[in-house]
Amino acid sequence: MSLSRDTVLVNRAPVLTLWAAVVAERQGFDHQAALSLGKALAGLNAQSKGRSLGIFKPAEHPEGIPRKKAAPGEEFRVELLGRFVAAGTRDEGVRAVVKDKPVGAEGVERYLEEKFGPGLQAVERAMKILADSFKPAELAAIAFSLYERFRPDIPAGVRGWGAKGELDLKRIESLKNSR
Repeated sequence: MSLSRDTVLVNRAPVLTLWAAVVAERQGFDHQAALSLGKALAGLNAQSKGRSLGIFKPAEHPEGIPRKKAAPGEEFRVELLGRFVAAGTRDEGVRAVVKDKPVGAEGVERYLEEKFGPGLQAVERAMKILADSFKPAELAAIAFSLYERFRPDIPAGVRGWGAKGELDLKRIESLKNSR
């Protein structure tokens, strides 16, 4: 999927998934938990975008209404890129919870490998360098705006749904220490 050493052709969902995972790690979550949270966050954004484009029906319950907990104290919310992701502690650690099921990190790893192909390591490295250039609290406040600045350009509206664009690694690197 690579165009060159410095660009990768990919749609926005895996870019957001990986960036959210990198940000979650910078916030102190282990790699497996971060992958799970990143995938759930990208899913929330896709649902919101799909509803706004008329691709999906409106949600039956508005976002923000507390979900039924599986057991007292087991489920909690994690703020990531300005959104709240449902999560819970499982035997394997913290995992995002979607429709009362934990999001497995192994599936997220396979998804990212498939979508980024051989460019995955370079993209992840560039994102980690960017994330590490900010203190965790500062990154938490600006992470989504950074994503908006480096995400691939795609056509507006329904034409852009699932479309691939160029992810420029030099653009990601150029945002280090930017405010």
